[in-house]
Amino acid sequence: MPRRSRLLAPVAVAVVVIAAGLLTAANFWTDYLWFDSVGYTSVYLTELRTRALLFAAGAVLMGVAVGVSMYVAYRTRPLAPPLSPEQQGLARYRMSVDPRRRVFFWVIVAGLALLTGASASGEWGTYLQFANSQSFGVTDPQFDRDISFYTFVYPFLRVLLAYAFAAVVLAFIAAVVVHYLYGGVRLQSQGQRATPAARVHLSVLLGVFVLLRAAAYWLDQYGLVFSDRGYTFGASYTDVNAVLYAVIILSVISVVCALLFFANIYVRNVMMPVASLGLLVLSAILIGGIYPAIVQQFQVSPNEQRAERPFIERTIDATRAAYGIDDAEVIDYDAQTELTPEELSAEAATIPSVRLIDPSVVSQTFQQMQQVRGFYRFPEVLDVDRYTDSEGNSVDTIIAARELEGPPSDQDNWLTRHTVYTHGFGIVAAAGNQVDDQGRPVFTEYNIPPEGELSDVVGEYEPRIYFGREGAEYVIVNAEPEYDYPLGGGGEDVPTTEDAGTPEGDPSPDNANAPAQADAQGDQGGAEESSEESPEGGATEGAEESPAADQEGGGGSQDPESSQATNRYDGEGGVQLSNFFVRILYALRYQEPDILLNNAITGDSQIIYERDPADRVEQVAPFLTADGKPYPAIVDGRVLWIVDAYTTSNMYPYSERIDLADATEDTFTQSTDTVNALPGHQVNYIRNSVKATVDAYDGTVTLYGWDEDDPVLQTWSNAFPGVITDRDEIDDELMEHLRYPDDLVKVQREMLRRYHITDPDAFYGGQDFWNVPSDPTAEGEGASPEPPYRQTIGFPGQEEPTFSVTSTFVPRGRENLAGFLSVNSDATSDDYGSLRILSLPQDTVVMGPGQVQAQFAADDAIRDELLPLQQSDQSRIIYGNLLTLPFADGLLYVEPLYVQAEGSQTSYPLLQKVMVGFGEQVAIGNNLQEALNNLFEEGGPLEEEPQPEGDTGEGGGGGGDGDLAAALEDASQAYEEGQEALQDGDFTAYDEANDRLAEALERAEEAAGQE
Repeated sequence: MPRRSRLLAPVAVAVVVIAAGLLTAANFWTDYLWFDSVGYTSVYLTELRTRALLFAAGAVLMGVAVGVSMYVAYRTRPLAPPLSPEQQGLARYRMSVDPRRRVFFWVIVAGLALLTGASASGEWGTYLQFANSQSFGVTDPQFDRDISFYTFVYPFLRVLLAYAFAAVVLAFIAAVVVHYLYGGVRLQSQGQRATPAARVHLSVLLGVFVLLRAAAYWLDQYGLVFSDRGYTFGASYTDVNAVLYAVIILSVISVVCALLFFANIYVRNVMMPVASLGLLVLSAILIGGIYPAIVQQFQVSPNEQRAERPFIERTIDATRAAYGIDDAEVIDYDAQTELTPEELSAEAATIPSVRLIDPSVVSQTFQQMQQVRGFYRFPEVLDVDRYTDSEGNSVDTIIAARELEGPPSDQDNWLTRHTVYTHGFGIVAAAGNQVDDQGRPVFTEYNIPPEGELSDVVGEYEPRIYFGREGAEYVIVNAEPEYDYPLGGGGEDVPTTEDAGTPEGDPSPDNANAPAQADAQGDQGGAEESSEESPEGGATEGAEESPAADQEGGGGSQDPESSQATNRYDGEGGVQLSNFFVRILYALRYQEPDILLNNAITGDSQIIYERDPADRVEQVAPFLTADGKPYPAIVDGRVLWIVDAYTTSNMYPYSERIDLADATEDTFTQSTDTVNALPGHQVNYIRNSVKATVDAYDGTVTLYGWDEDDPVLQTWSNAFPGVITDRDEIDDELMEHLRYPDDLVKVQREMLRRYHITDPDAFYGGQDFWNVPSDPTAEGEGASPEPPYRQTIGFPGQEEPTFSVTSTFVPRGRENLAGFLSVNSDATSDDYGSLRILSLPQDTVVMGPGQVQAQFAADDAIRDELLPLQQSDQSRIIYGNLLTLPFADGLLYVEPLYVQAEGSQTSYPLLQKVMVGFGEQVAIGNNLQEALNNLFEEGGPLEEEPQPEGDTGEGGGGGGDGDLAAALEDASQAYEEGQEALQDGDFTAYDEANDRLAEALERAEEAAGQE
């Protein structure tokens, strides 16, 4: 090399090493800093140590196996290869390799070791479960082993075998190549094709391989509990009575064949290993393949139901236990299709609590009325929670966080996106069962700074949303002045609960004056206000503090001459950019030089990332799968994101496997980007074992062990001690907002389609299998499953209504209703998580959701009401959620109908009509009471009480006739008054009229008897 090149070479090497070190540090060190900022460094270090251990083990296993094999092959090479055309052709390759054989050796060994180590490190979760396994306390019905053997031990043994096989196979290939190169193996020789040393070497490797094959066959017997050969998942009749014996026999034969290979070391007969291989292959074909096929074809297939009955029962029991549906209560429900006035009166109290507001439709209304500025955003599907109103009543509440989507389009650059527009602001909530006289939601929390009835109930809270599902990947706080919220208001009046005079709203115009900070035009794009919103003005010294700044953590200030308030973050939710080296690492991580060049970034600045609550939970607890829809709640003066998290396994014996993505897909996951299906991997065991919270201001993650009896959670808790907080630490206010998770309901209803049947014969017949109906209100093509709905319902047999999540089933291949699922979603209830299914009789046809929707479309009265709206070019109809709820020993369908003006970006859906269905009758009204009146009064299924007949003619009756006539007159008057009260929605008066009606009818009966 030239002298200059020799001098530059070390410099170049040093630059490469430094660059590689910085890139590595940008990943590993910044990850450590993040885990340190959230207080979960033990998770990161445990995972890192385990990965390093497995990397070393895998690398050593492969390196030693291949290296020793190559070394032995080279040391036992013939000193003088035979003279043959083949060897003469190889001679030039030997001459090229020999001077660099050490380099070739170490490159091959190190390369294979690194690849194997990297692959082995990915099995860290399998190893940790094996090393920390906890007992299930339940054994499988075939081998009587604890379930933990299959979920924790068996997978790790399979991994060990796989790497051992790979090491032996690659060692064998390497040995053959070296022996061939140096003449130990001769493919074209007429005599011996291998030297004695090569034959011994290769025989040992083949013997080890066959010995591993024997271990694999022995382990295969336990793998039969995951077989899919039979009618159901798990070991079938053929598996137990044919395959099981076959793998045991093959294991014994493999041991014998391995011994023959080892014996070839001494006997040195080439026919011995050849015969061993032939015996092994022939046994595998005859015993492992043909024999089970014969048993299946001639013993099982003609008698499948009888032969598979005990194994079907095993699958039913295991699947129901693994998915937590073994305690599901199936109740035969003879749904009534007609009502008497007394039955309607008994159900009257439940009518005002029906949740009419559709959280997937009113998102646009929230956006227009409470967006405030064009850079704020609400999710496409809002959340349903429950809060206590000022009178102490629990109310189903539509709730959402006002998150920051990003800067206005004309101000969107690195500086504004990552240092100025850093956070959202406040919670917006509306009563789920109320609308105003225009059809808008009645807000209980609104505006910036937040105000409303909800604030009066929960008290002041920190409204700033630094952690959520929207916004930039990362933000840097305490650098540039942060945009906090706009000053000044105006726009539309916001309907509040104080404005609502009836359960349907009916606000008083005098009270509908709460100022919304939203511009009626929606501020789409933000261009019109960019000049006055620009954060360049910042906050002046001594500025008056905003109301929001009084909250804990609030550092807000406002400039009297500015149109905005600014904020200084004083939480600890980010990583401190404490020195220039840390800034270099993050500049490399995000490939953004401005992190280094911005002079406003100082040692007090923090970089906040991993802001999505679900991602944040899965980062600190990589063994959990987060629910696809975290939801916000106001708890103890903070906005907390509540994240349901699951422990899963796909190794539960006999339990049927499903794909999580398929099972949790519905209308919302397909049509929105704010509700996600779970990751697409196979599972056959799931538990909602953890309730996690993420503080929206400082990002604090807390993992509460919810199902503390879950063996999978116990195993991971042993692997990561101190990560899971005891369930007893959940305070009462947080407990009120915990609920049964959406995705778990979807998974469980998917399994209940078939596994509501517990009789093996009925399961084999499959006549009673169900389907989840398609969403009849979904627009466009496709058969998306109907999502589960949250609502407070009165379930038959229960004294009090409960906050529940519900879904429906239809028979396979038909559209009538087959079942109604209700899960108690109130975490404060002793009955939380109880699954109850109303199973409808097969001989009674109750319309399913799709049929009810079709009946709505076909009904003349409904068509007459909707025709003007459907023919108008100025508006369009939006169908809300089709709710199904138990009602008066039957099932009532309720569907809100929204109208939205066309051709305007600022329009939003308004609830204008409500459609209802009961039995085979449907009706429509301007509100729920009117729709029910029309349903039960005008040709609907409300039965009129038969009027007692009596002889009131001349010449008879005496005193009995007079009493009878008076009683009938009183009954008639009471009935008329009851109908008037029903028409007015006055259910108290309706109840009183019904009591008078019943009393009058009793008097009429007595008078008729006296006659």
